[in-house]
Amino acid sequence: MRRELAGLAAACAAFAASAQLNPSDPDWREAAPPPPPALRTDKLVGVDLSGSALRFGVDPDSVTVGSDRVVRYVVVATSTSGAVNAMYEGIRCDRALYRVYARHTPGAGWTPAQDDWRPIHEVAAARHTLAIARNGACVGNASNMSAAQVLRDLKASPEMRFRTEAR
Repeated sequence: MRRELAGLAAACAAFAASAQLNPSDPDWREAAPPPPPALRTDKLVGVDLSGSALRFGVDPDSVTVGSDRVVRYVVVATSTSGAVNAMYEGIRCDRALYRVYARHTPGAGWTPAQDDWRPIHEVAAARHTLAIARNGACVGNASNMSAAQVLRDLKASPEMRFRTEAR
């Protein structure tokens, strides 16, 4: 039994490694991202990050699923003192990568970021991005079908996410 489990674990590890090394679509090209929308903080959809001193929320009007299957959105981080920071991000679910397109500075507006695609799982600063990916932006290693479905799943309780009847 142990030998069978060890073999299964090795096969799973090899599959996971090959999936990380080989893109799901070798001809994939990122579409030009739309410019960041005006910053809005009045209707944020909360992102649960237990243990964080910051509260995170996604602006529902900013969520898009592009023709390139990148889920783009504005995420707002609010400190206990009320300070607000925002980032315009994108998630590539098929590769578990994320990118920051722009950062919002109070009083200065949006500043383009020169960030490249980075692994969601390897960057501690991406905890909020990982939560967004797991709770609505991605369904396994695929983008959720539409911005409306991303939002429904982000708002849904964990047991109701990604269910047909929740849509």
